[in-house]
Amino acid sequence: MSLKITDDCINCDVCEPECPNQAIFQGELIYEIDADKCTECVGHYDEPQCVVICPVDCIILDSDNQESHEDLQVKYERLTAQGNDTQQER
Repeated sequence: MSLKITDDCINCDVCEPECPNQAIFQGELIYEIDADKCTECVGHYDEPQCVVICPVDCIILDSDNQESHEDLQVKYERLTAQGNDTQQER
């Protein structure tokens, strides 16, 4: 599953820079997570860094975006391959 940020978010700005996939962004009212980019830090860390750093525990599993560990690993590989392609083009 990807993660989502609940309405308990206090907009403290600590989660966004921790995301290695740049999946977290400032939404209209609170921070949000782009499910297409969220790998729960699979491929980067042993646990989601946004969850670790969140002072109010408002980042939870998104039941609308269920993915297995293998799915998240494939997403990580796709995202990092795209990033490498962009860097090689420069």
